[in-house]
Amino acid sequence: MLLKRIIPCLDVDAGRVVKGVQYVDHVDAGDPVEVARLYDEQEADEITFLDITASHEARRILLDVVSRTAETVFMPLTVGGGVRSLQDIRDLLNAGADKVSIMTAAVQNPDLVADAAAKIGSANLVLAIDAKRVAGLPPEDAREEERPTGATNAPKPERAPGQAAAGGAQRRPAEGGREEERPQGATNAPEPERARGQAAAGGAQRRPAEGGLARSSERWEVFTHGGRRRTGIDAVDWAVRMAEAGAGEILLTSMDRDGTKAGYDLELVRAVADAVPVPVIASGGGGSPESLAAALDDGPEGGHAQAALAASIFHFREITVGDLKRRLAGLGIPVRLPQGRQLDGAEALR
Repeated sequence: MLLKRIIPCLDVDAGRVVKGVQYVDHVDAGDPVEVARLYDEQEADEITFLDITASHEARRILLDVVSRTAETVFMPLTVGGGVRSLQDIRDLLNAGADKVSIMTAAVQNPDLVADAAAKIGSANLVLAIDAKRVAGLPPEDAREEERPTGATNAPKPERAPGQAAAGGAQRRPAEGGREEERPQGATNAPEPERARGQAAAGGAQRRPAEGGLARSSERWEVFTHGGRRRTGIDAVDWAVRMAEAGAGEILLTSMDRDGTKAGYDLELVRAVADAVPVPVIASGGGGSPESLAAALDDGPEGGHAQAALAASIFHFREITVGDLKRRLAGLGIPVRLPQGRQLDGAEALR
């Protein structure tokens, strides 16, 4: 049985861990190295370090803080924020990160994900999505420069199965089962028609979200630069595209639930988890063992996430990672239980 993972998150601003509500009103939560050491002592499965202002301030991530954090902990470390190039990814891995998270740069240059997956490996690559519920179609004033090449608000014209979009490339199966780009005009046998929402053979199947959310009238939009800029991109479609490009995991944050401790957006998490073949990490809204259990639950009403990320409940000493895992196990969620003696916050920081 695949165990679910519990991941504390360190949002870092100016070298300090901070936590806010819906990306504003941040309060200080400590030194990142010391906070990471605390969660390592509590036997978290992984830890995520996000420099939340690096992209907005157009600067590189604080490599020295990353390096000091990596030297302190033994659990896997994911780092993101300010990643713009393949060299940035290499620098973070060399500084001690086990995985690198990309968000804004992937929207600006979608080829970066495929390039990084090919040259560094999907196992080291996390695609981060900040998503917010919005009504209606993408706004006309969504920033064009934030959309991936070829993205548009206009509805796509109907075309025959297997036919490429105008000016685009047509996919065909390559040797070994992978797909590769095929110049327009090349032909394939048409794929059999399938009902709306039905997956291709071997693929993930979309299904209506709980409560009958109609994506034509309400959807989730991708935001970048720490939640400051709209893109007009549908979050579920973007997750599918980036998983196909080679992202090894999806870190999915609900901007509406961030810091509220009101529970994860289960419709969002489930919609993405059911649409992609890679693990999804639920983020935004974790406030109790029950809310994390709901995000990790694989039942019809659960979020189907493989991991849950949380911050507030850990930073402000509401519960330890070990105690949370024990509660989750009691709720029927398969987790790796802590093996050693759990230290409380004060003892671990001495």
